[in-house]
Amino acid sequence: MSDSPSTDPAPPLPGLSEEEAGRRRAAGQGNDVEIRTGRTYGRIVRDNVFNFINNLFYFLGILLLVLGKPLDAFAVVFVIAVNTIISLVQEVRAKRVMDKMAILLRPQADVVRDGRVRELDPSQVVLGDILRVQPGDQVVVDGPVVGGRMEVDESLLTGESDLVTKHLGDALMSGSFCMTGGGYYEAEKVGLESFANKLTAKASVFKRELTPLQRQVTQIVRVLLIVVIVFETLVWIRNVIAAVPFVESVRMSTVILALIPNGLVLSIALTYALGAVRLLGKDMLVQQFNAVESLSNVDVLCTDKTGTLTSGVIALDETLALGAEQGRVAQLLGAFSASTTDANRTIEALRAAYPAQRQPAAHEAFFSSDRKWSGLAFADGEARGTYVLGAPEILGPALRPGADWRAQADSWAARGLRVVLFAGRAEPVAFGEPDVPPSLPTDLDALALICFSDELRGGVRQTLQEFSEAGIDVKVISGDNPQTVMALATQAGLQTLGRRENVNAYCETVLGVDADQEEAAPRELIAVSGQDLEGMSAEELADAADRANVFGRVTPEQKQDLVDALRARGRYVAMIGDGVNDVIALKQANVAIAMQGGSQAARSVGDLILMKDTFAPLPFAFREGQRIINGMNDILRIFMVRIFFKALMIAIVTAVGGFPFAPRQSALLSFVGATIPAIAFALWAQPGPTPKVGLFKLLARFVLPTTVLMTAIATGVYLAWAIPAHNAHLAAHPGASEKELIELAYPQAQTALTLFACFAAILLILLIVPPTKWWAGGAPVVRGDWRMVGVVVFLLACMIVVLAVPLGRTLFELHALPVWQYFLLFGLAVIWSLLCRLVWRSRILDRWLGTAEDPGNMCATGAAPTPM
Repeated sequence: MSDSPSTDPAPPLPGLSEEEAGRRRAAGQGNDVEIRTGRTYGRIVRDNVFNFINNLFYFLGILLLVLGKPLDAFAVVFVIAVNTIISLVQEVRAKRVMDKMAILLRPQADVVRDGRVRELDPSQVVLGDILRVQPGDQVVVDGPVVGGRMEVDESLLTGESDLVTKHLGDALMSGSFCMTGGGYYEAEKVGLESFANKLTAKASVFKRELTPLQRQVTQIVRVLLIVVIVFETLVWIRNVIAAVPFVESVRMSTVILALIPNGLVLSIALTYALGAVRLLGKDMLVQQFNAVESLSNVDVLCTDKTGTLTSGVIALDETLALGAEQGRVAQLLGAFSASTTDANRTIEALRAAYPAQRQPAAHEAFFSSDRKWSGLAFADGEARGTYVLGAPEILGPALRPGADWRAQADSWAARGLRVVLFAGRAEPVAFGEPDVPPSLPTDLDALALICFSDELRGGVRQTLQEFSEAGIDVKVISGDNPQTVMALATQAGLQTLGRRENVNAYCETVLGVDADQEEAAPRELIAVSGQDLEGMSAEELADAADRANVFGRVTPEQKQDLVDALRARGRYVAMIGDGVNDVIALKQANVAIAMQGGSQAARSVGDLILMKDTFAPLPFAFREGQRIINGMNDILRIFMVRIFFKALMIAIVTAVGGFPFAPRQSALLSFVGATIPAIAFALWAQPGPTPKVGLFKLLARFVLPTTVLMTAIATGVYLAWAIPAHNAHLAAHPGASEKELIELAYPQAQTALTLFACFAAILLILLIVPPTKWWAGGAPVVRGDWRMVGVVVFLLACMIVVLAVPLGRTLFELHALPVWQYFLLFGLAVIWSLLCRLVWRSRILDRWLGTAEDPGNMCATGAAPTPM
């Protein structure tokens, strides 16, 4: 709890006493309401442990145990249990951390108690409290205005974007935001009675919002579920007809059911949650988990200069008197800054430089980022008259001929100083009719030209360099003079990049395309003013948005137009904002980034909150997003290859007789072909470019050749071992049943098939994450990560131990083969990897899938791969 600064006007009412507030709270008149904002711990347990697919595995495991197959039961349940426990523990941990930090984002309320304004948590507000609201503040309870005048944004409640003017007695609704002006209101409806809480209570049931990647994976899972149902039906029908023992049918069912990557969607959500925790460690709070996915695609960052390039601490630098004596100018500026109810950083700097007593104003025009000026009219007193403070180029047309101030204004702006003009006239006049936007008075005299300093943030040059290295264009969009913004941007070391500063290695090493580097070289900074933008067509605006990187004197609507234009050009836009004037542009950006110290309105629409009000952690955030998506793409590749390979083998082998895998053999393939590689991919994923094609095209280009070639060779392996055993058994036992063939003739064929599949799955790791250019072809980049070679060596060593130790063969239901056959199977896996590489290098699939029509579409506009 804290007291507000004494420079604010006194509240119109003394408010409640602390004692009276306590009594009302005890009487149940407090703003207490519990709204669920996320999944409960019980829901997390149910989703992770007792989902539909897991329950089927539990049932089959119990059934196998009852049927006397404990090792099969263990193999079925163990992998599911381990994955579930890991996911459960990590998600609970992430929830605890995120819930604690989310408390920091609760909007605070300025409440009048005992005649003083105090900052309280909204839950401490009681019926009858008097609350103050200022620009950017959120209205936390319903009630009438009891003092002041303001314009509020009710779009979150009504969907209407126009600002609504509120006068004395007008009702304010909780959930709306004060945009200009300010005042006081009385808490009339609290708790569940308030408008916003009624809306929230109706929607209090948690609903999981899926990211685009999760939705695509969910579609794959649904297709696989249909495939599983069909396979289960056909296999059971065949087994009933062939009198296959019930226990063997159950064993086959567990292998078929394992085709569903049950934990994949939850794994993506968990990966995002852990990514959010990592970002939190860098003082960034993720409000929307899909922002973690979006961060990987960002190639342009739009930001204001104040609070990002600069510290945001504005101080008066110099005042040049024009139409009055210096003493008179100081007196008028003091009266103006002390009397306005619409304080901002500029006004606070004037208050510090020219302290004065507040005087009652007859008329007031609130500052607006659209108008770029504010005004006061005094009916009497020493400051009698009408005064405006604003951008020189905006006030210029309303001035009478007088002293030339433009050369000095340009000189200050070229030094990176903020320049404003103070003008007035002797008689007090109104700024227009009530409830309509104020109009600028005419026949004003220029009284003073004022400049303010705002120093660059420490480390801003390094941060901008990191953005450049990540291939992210930075565009500074400000309400200040373009010259001022340009000077500060130059001092900070800002440079513009082409659309492809660093071309994806995929284009050069795989597609063999020489990328056009003309746009890659940093270009000279280009500045555009809001007045220039006004006369542009949509196409011209898009060209300006794409090429320029400094924009000055822009309105909030123009910020939105620039973001729209960039998105229309295929750019993926992140927007940093902290004020109410940034809200509409933040809503339009792909990723909205707000400042913790900014307005509540900006924080309410932010996907990501910068907790320490600096954009220095953002390069890490963009790299983290790239790292997560690259890791997930790698995991998806290895999962999809294993799943579709097993599905094809089940279809083929079942059609010719027999079954391809025993449950424990399937578990071994999952262990070496999915579980261990997925952990390695997640742990050692690297930032870098993310492919700019859809997930299905990306997977198809990799999965099709690997799966088809693996299936073709594996079918030959199975038949080469199964046919001789089948014929030999029938020769020795004429009329042998399907049951006998499955139990006696096919186990060696299953062993050979399992070993080939395991060897191929291990080599697949090097195709997904190529350590050298030789292995490149299917993967977007050559990462040079030799740790993956270590994973391959480790898994091959595990396979040697399993095959060499009788217990290992028994555990995974493998039959001993001659040593030369082991080498033969490994050699076939090597041949398979070479064939895959040949198909990729031939670019046959690229032409078929359309990914070769524009080689750049497979390339990120982001950074080149991180060298090891």
